[in-house]
Amino acid sequence: MTTDARISADAEVLDVVRRLITEVVGEEYLLDLEIGRETSFEDDLEMESIEFVKFGSRLTAHYGGGVDFAAFLADKDLDEIIEMRVGTVVDYVIAATS
Repeated sequence: MTTDARISADAEVLDVVRRLITEVVGEEYLLDLEIGRETSFEDDLEMESIEFVKFGSRLTAHYGGGVDFAAFLADKDLDEIIEMRVGTVVDYVIAATS
């Protein structure tokens, strides 16, 4: 993937991830928060586990079976999941769909 293609894919996937997060946690909760690659699911978004599951389901529904968020998480230890950032998910989606 060329640098330009990577930048374009990154921006496109980040937009989708932002939209899906907003659908799960609610737009009113995110009024004062800009979701970027460094945004933490735990500290910044304060997503509950059920919201994380809903987000993963929507991510898989949007991108299809090639993006198996549950399998992606299964390879992580608890600390990696707690410290996960939006950029980690964006990178995973790009790799899974390339």
